[in-house]
This record gives sequence, structure tokens and C-alpha cells, in this order.
Amino acid sequence: MPQDARPLEKIFAGARLRRLRRERGLTQADAAAALGLSASYLNLLERNQRPVTARVLLSLADTFDVDVRTFANESDRQLQADLQEAAADPLLSTMELDRMELNELADAHPRIAEAFAKLYQSYRETTAATADLATRMSGPAAALGGPGAILESVRDALDARQNHFPELEEAADTLRARIGLKNRNRDGLLAAYLQETQGFAVRILDEEIMAGARRRLDFHGRRLLLSEAVPHVSRAFHMAVTLATLEQGALLEELAEAADLPSPEARKLYRIGLSNYFAGALLMPYDDLLQAAETTRYDLDRLQRRFEVSFEQICHRLTTLNRNGARGLPFFMIRVDAAGNVSKRFGGGIISFARSGGGCARWNLYDAISTPERYRVDAHELPDGMKFLSIARGQISEAPTGQPPVVHAIVLGCEWSHAGRIVHADTLTGADPSPVGITCRLCDRDDCAQRAFPPLNRKLEMDPHLLGASPYGFGDN
Repeated sequence: MPQDARPLEKIFAGARLRRLRRERGLTQADAAAALGLSASYLNLLERNQRPVTARVLLSLADTFDVDVRTFANESDRQLQADLQEAAADPLLSTMELDRMELNELADAHPRIAEAFAKLYQSYRETTAATADLATRMSGPAAALGGPGAILESVRDALDARQNHFPELEEAADTLRARIGLKNRNRDGLLAAYLQETQGFAVRILDEEIMAGARRRLDFHGRRLLLSEAVPHVSRAFHMAVTLATLEQGALLEELAEAADLPSPEARKLYRIGLSNYFAGALLMPYDDLLQAAETTRYDLDRLQRRFEVSFEQICHRLTTLNRNGARGLPFFMIRVDAAGNVSKRFGGGIISFARSGGGCARWNLYDAISTPERYRVDAHELPDGMKFLSIARGQISEAPTGQPPVVHAIVLGCEWSHAGRIVHADTLTGADPSPVGITCRLCDRDDCAQRAFPPLNRKLEMDPHLLGASPYGFGDN
């Protein structure tokens, strides 16, 4: 059996089927007719009295243009992790909600589960903001939910679309054909197009003149100003982002409105993300990139060179290859600093992420910070048994004059079952996955010497006469 081939498990996805049908404004009879099923059979599927078969999954993909992975039992990992974190909070832990009950809630009533998880996240953000305000004893009160909640809402909106926007792909294809853009020497073509069509001249200025800014659009002087600190490989990307702002404003606003975000700030942040998406699609055409990725077995160095982009840009773009009928490997991507702060994250439907607190110190992505520009490839296993491949590399970015360089770790990962299709995993043949967690507070491992906090859902039990591998002892509940 091929490495990535797995037997199809029974999939009960009644709630997701019902939600999809209602989103399309269809009755059960209409949806059943479109799928080639009887209305009574669809009714059984929606009530989880019958599993979704492979034929029904294929019919869903063909009729409604959906990714069948969204109907897999494991596709709600992030929601399940959010519910477990909420249930483990001291405020709710006395109710003793176990994992099975939470999974049943996520499967049977996903919208209620999402509302519960968002309410808990807002509670955590507000509590943190209140504690910070009390410490500082000055400054305005934090907005409801806080900036962290705004950021999470944008990340969730991108995950809801599987970080794939056919509308932006089509717009980028149209513009690329109009410019005659190729994979090589794009700076001159983009600069000429900006000048001829928008009247903006591109200028590269000293860092001192830019006062720490990397890009500034000067409407008064009709200039796109780029700092000399922007690497040559990223200048075309900044021009492409500017073109998204100038030419795709109506489309960006339409997509932002459709996302139903909680605040104007969230919509602005979402639009910035969409502009970056458009730039990636313009410089790395979907079909060309997918073909090159499959041909090179996702060799990140070769893909960077071929499309003249940075490591972070190619990793980000690979998370967007989710076109129905022409999908790349399902990747997630994380960018963290030395303190464990996550500043970029995509692919929450593949692996769950911690909403609060630091990550796991045993992940190799933190080691990558100390060895920039070197790959650190490893296999990992989460407490729930999920195994995945991670490809981490440190990245150094120039900081404003007088400040030290900024170092991040970028990690691109996927399920271990896909490792055979990735050239970077060839060195791991026969390797045993190393145990990691999402975050200490959601990890049940009791033998971890690097544990910083006890798990939220376990009772702390300290024995003065015994010191184990972990600095904390805890019981079963």
C-alpha cells in the first residue's frame, strides 16, 4: 500500500451536510436531487444514521465544489482543541466535560460549538486585557475581545476558506497575462506597469529617509517608496501588493464583507491578508507552481529559485494550493519568534494550534532560530497519535538602523502520511517521531522534562518525596 494510502473510515458528517445545504439555500429534496440521492437517504445522512460513502463525497465535490477533506472526522481538530481548552479552564473544569462529549458537540452542532469556543476566547482575551490594565493602572480600556481576538477572527476566516480564494487567483491570472509577467526579472515589468497605468513611480530610498518603514505608498507624490532594506527577492512582491490595493479594491472589499468579521479593524486586517494573497498568486501562478512542486517533490530551495521568492513566501503560497480538482499537498505554516509568539499561522484545519500560552519547546522550529538558513526536518507525534512532518528554517530580517536583526522560525508541515512525496523527508527514513504537544496546558504527557505548566484538565498532585521527569505531578482528572 502506498505510504499515503489509508483505509477510508466511516464518516458521519450530518451536521456539516445540513449546514452546507442551508448555506446554499436548498431544501432536502433539492439537495438530494442535485446529489443523485433520495430525499429519505439524505435525511438519514443528515441525522448521522448513515455514514457518508465515497460516492457521496465525490458527488459533493463535483456538485458543490467543496473539498471532501472538510467532511473527514478529523477535519475539526482546531475546533476540538478549542473546546478542550475551554473545558479545562478552572471556571468550567468542575463540570468534567470529557473529550468524547466535546467531540460529539463539535460533530452534531458545529455552529453552537464554534459559538461556545469564540465566547471562551473572548472571555480569555478580556480577562487578560483587564489584568494588564490593572497592572499598568493607566491607558484606555481594551476593546471588547482585545486585539488578540481580532487577529484570531481573521485567522479563523482564512481557515474557513482553506486559505484559498479562486476569485483572487483569477484576477491575478488576468493581470499577469495583461502585463506579460514571467518568472524572471519581474521588477522592471511591474514598475513600468505601475507607472503607465497608475502613474506611480517606484523609488528605492535609504533607510534613514524611510524612517524604519519598508513600504510606503505616497499618493501625493504618486510614488511607491521601498526601503533599501527590502531584499531584492521581495521587491516584486511589494509592487504586487500595491497593485492589489490600487486595482482590486472592490474585490477585496467584497471578500472582506463576505467573511462576516466582528469589527472594522478585523476587516482591514483581512484585506491586508488578501492583498498579500493576491501578490503571491501573481508571482507564483497556481498551475505553474503546482506542477513545479510535484515535479521537484516540493523541493523548497528549487521552488524559491524558480519563482524568485523568499522562503517565507513560497511556504505561504504552498498552503493555498487547495483548488478543487487540482490540489497540492495539505500544508500548514507557522512563523514564531524566540519567545514563542506566533505571528503568522495558516492551515488550522490540518493541525490544531494553541489559542493562548506558548507552544511546545520540543518542536524543532525553536532550534531553527539558533541556526538560521539551515533546514531542520523532523517527524513529530501529538498526544492524540497524529503524526506529522515539519520542515523548519530560521529566517533573518533586517531591522531599522540601531536595532538587532529580527530572527523568526518558519515551519512548513503536513501529515506524516505525505512524507514520501517530499524530498526533504528522505533523510528521515525509519525515524521514530518525537513526542510533542500543542502547548503544555493541553498536553497530557507526564514524562516531559520541559513541561512549563501542568495540564489544565488534570488535577495537580505534588509529592514532596518524589521528583519525576516533569516538575509537576498530576492525577487522572
